[in-house]
Amino acid sequence: MTPTSNIGLYVHIPFCQHRCHFCAFYLEIAHADRMARFYSALTNEIRILGESDRLDGRMLQSIYFGGGTPTALPPHQLASLLKLIRTTWPTTPTAEITVEAHPSSVTREDLTILAEAGFTRVSFGAESMREQDFVPIGRHGRVRDTATAVRASREAGFVNINLDLMYGLPGQSLQAWQRTLELILALDPSHISCYALTIEEGTKLAQDIVQQRVPSVDDGLQVEMESATEQLLTQAGLVHYEISNYAKPAWRCRHNLLYWTNGEYLGLGPSAQSYVNGARFGNVANLDQYVASLHENRLPITDCTTLSHSERERDALVFGLRLVRGVPLHAIRSAERDSEIDHLIASGLLHTDLERLWLTPLGRRYADSVAERLF
Repeated sequence: MTPTSNIGLYVHIPFCQHRCHFCAFYLEIAHADRMARFYSALTNEIRILGESDRLDGRMLQSIYFGGGTPTALPPHQLASLLKLIRTTWPTTPTAEITVEAHPSSVTREDLTILAEAGFTRVSFGAESMREQDFVPIGRHGRVRDTATAVRASREAGFVNINLDLMYGLPGQSLQAWQRTLELILALDPSHISCYALTIEEGTKLAQDIVQQRVPSVDDGLQVEMESATEQLLTQAGLVHYEISNYAKPAWRCRHNLLYWTNGEYLGLGPSAQSYVNGARFGNVANLDQYVASLHENRLPITDCTTLSHSERERDALVFGLRLVRGVPLHAIRSAERDSEIDHLIASGLLHTDLERLWLTPLGRRYADSVAERLF
């Protein structure tokens, strides 16, 4: 990236009303006093970073409020944070500005406040359209909340709407997953993200599986579900542009594309990660420590690594391979990885036309393993 390139901003709101059983992200249960302390500290972090000109005058091409559940904060606070961000850093006129939400956490009035504040994209964690699937993963709310939230979003003025789904949930059949996709397509979102359930160590779901309270993940069934997903969504006119992501042609997520194309981004909030000027650094994953640092006008950064040219090239390769179109060979191929790339091609996990390199359908199923081989 050059100093004149645009950049993205990620804001981590670490609050949820409940923790889902599969979740391993850093979060806090939403309590008014904790959220007030966080809000004050976050505004201070924005001020300090703005004064230091960490972005070198670059314009924000995307702003992404993620979590947690950002809409655990009152909508007027989210609106105020967005206003502060846009007065601190220049923003492109067509910036994509996303807020994540739980379908049951927002009303039409809330969404109207957010749309009028400048948010252009809303992303709902639908997970499934079958309430039986919610029980083993500890996801609260009802299926009907998703349709209600999508309708309310449109009434509030949102056009760009994403729905997050998970497949391979305990007890979920192939037919049930296909029905979820059909019901989601009927809501006509601009973007759909479909993630295979992964069992993270230390989560309640992992404990429940070990204690045989819920069945373990069926890898073979997940493969069938992945194939059905691509077939159904592409037939419906969505473009499969990244391993887990489908979009109408004009609605690919521009913020997440920064991650997959080795773009740069600044992260705010506890546990947020950044990649700026060739360096990766992260904030402390602890709200109390985050607040204490900023109370003393110190940035809450816990680690910082400046990447070598080889490391930047490696990251461009590994993240870029998540894109269905893959990566240009001239940008990432180096002698030290040639033999490993050749081996992965021979194994049927990668394919090349001598100009680009991409994961095969088999390679997409084992993308994490491919990434480990290339690191």
